[in-house]
Amino acid sequence: MKLTRLGHAMYLLTSKKGKKYLIDPFYDMNPGCPETYMQEAELKSIDAVFLTHGHFDHTSGLKNITDVNPDVLVVAQYELAMILMQNGVKNVYPLNYGGSIQLDDVKASMVQAKHTSSYGETEGTPIYAGEPAGYVFDFHGDRTLYHSGDTAMMSDMKLIQDFYQPDVAILSCSGQFVMGPEEAAYVVKHLLDVQTVIPNHHFPSQEQAPRRDTLSNLLEAFPIVENMMGTDQKLKALLEPEKQVNVLIVDFGEEIEL
Repeated sequence: MKLTRLGHAMYLLTSKKGKKYLIDPFYDMNPGCPETYMQEAELKSIDAVFLTHGHFDHTSGLKNITDVNPDVLVVAQYELAMILMQNGVKNVYPLNYGGSIQLDDVKASMVQAKHTSSYGETEGTPIYAGEPAGYVFDFHGDRTLYHSGDTAMMSDMKLIQDFYQPDVAILSCSGQFVMGPEEAAYVVKHLLDVQTVIPNHHFPSQEQAPRRDTLSNLLEAFPIVENMMGTDQKLKALLEPEKQVNVLIVDFGEEIEL
């Protein structure tokens, strides 16, 4: 499988069969997403979208996709799924913790995350959107990947590891709204048993950002974004002694093969 990083928490997973699965779409205010991935042809090529929770930096790009690809499959936690259906999204598949969806070449299971979830919080009064989630993607004949979603450190990660046995983890580590690098390092040392860790939920610097003007605008609107820069390198440094774990820094816009 291939993995393309398109933002602080937005990833495109491409299977061996060429199916494209997008996690947490966020386009217009996202400095980490190259313009090419916002083009109509690319949006139409997405086979399924997986939402971890309702916050705007994880869902606001869904309309970009459904405007040109209205039949795209959208997987979301139950309450968020109901909101999307009421808002006219056509092909929504609701899940809850422990539930799975079987697609052509991957079984995706919804697992716990410790965070909050609301919807429409930048447009008016936030709407309660159920509980946040992570996913385990078990690709047929390929890797098993755990995307933690936005989460604090939690002991449930040991259960997720024991049962689903992921060998790759996309793990939040930016602090402030999710666990920081110290907590994420503890999780890797004591709760997970993965070969590869991809640090998640940090934002690019001006030098790293594919869309620098967008980053400037985001920092003006949300100055706290600056607190969530460089934490990927902190996690890598903390896990340097753990020789059995590869901390893989994926650049914004970079595609890698796992």
